[in-house]
Amino acid sequence: QVQLVESGGGLVRAGGSLRLSCEVSGRTFSRYTMSWFRQAPGKEREFVAGINWSGSSTYYADSVKGRFTISRPNAKNSVYLQMNNLKPEDTAVYYCAQTSLAITTQANEYPYWGQGTQVTVSS
Repeated sequence: QVQLVESGGGLVRAGGSLRLSCEVSGRTFSRYTMSWFRQAPGKEREFVAGINWSGSSTYYADSVKGRFTISRPNAKNSVYLQMNNLKPEDTAVYYCAQTSLAITTQANEYPYWGQGTQVTVSS
């Protein structure tokens, strides 16, 4: 069974940066698409960024393009989300997720999820 554990969330001022980490265990990581989603109170879970198994393709939600970067170094079974120029609208619980499909923005296509990490951006 795949296990995903997020870390790196916290409280940051608007304009600041955070880097989220997702550690993967339980099965081979390299051939799976990994994505980040987020969910704010009272809102639907939304796609943030995804990266394919080889790292050759990435895709970002329009709201984070140019500010967030997803990566998955080969040396570790981990995926990262570097978040720069954070805005209060980025406040949410952030989840990493894994699928055997190509990058998809649909949450129901991801069978494996982490527990989430809270990101709070103050104005």
